[in-house]
Amino acid sequence: MSKVVEIRWHGRGGQGAKTASLLLADAAFNTGKFVQGFPEYGPERMGAPITAYNRISSEKITIHSNIDEPNYVVVVDETLIETIDVTKGLKKEGAIIINSAKNPSEIAKNIGAYDGKIYTIDAKTISIETIGKNFPNTPMLAAVVKISGIMEIEQFLKDMKESFAHKFASKPQVIEGNMKALERSLMEVHE
Repeated sequence: MSKVVEIRWHGRGGQGAKTASLLLADAAFNTGKFVQGFPEYGPERMGAPITAYNRISSEKITIHSNIDEPNYVVVVDETLIETIDVTKGLKKEGAIIINSAKNPSEIAKNIGAYDGKIYTIDAKTISIETIGKNFPNTPMLAAVVKISGIMEIEQFLKDMKESFAHKFASKPQVIEGNMKALERSLMEVHE
């Protein structure tokens, strides 16, 4: 892994891209890494396109700006591919991870000139079947951890279980559903 791994998240307000970037930062921090997790604010509202970012490094991070040339791009809402150049600046040796029921070769037709790795995961179906609602950020979070290799999967699952237990202490069914979503997502990412 290079010294700094940069990730750009594209989603819509209310889908949890910002929350996922912050959870990823917390989990990576718990492994001793230096981290940044932050959204790009504008006139966001429910359903409007949003962008969030992560920087994860084994050394101190001295850059404090948006990410223009990410190693990974995570697209939480597939419809954004039609309106935003989600691959802009994406490093060829990196990858794009898209919430879609389509296979990566179908997605490749709509991405334009990008010829790097494309992964898909049906985060909507996974979240509905495990959590009971369409919360695609949880499956997308697991997918980016698996594909990027920024931390050990076992450590990631342990950290997420502790985070969910703290956040949803009075709702054990929510903890169980989110953990099932993470575990299933790790198995259902397609390249």
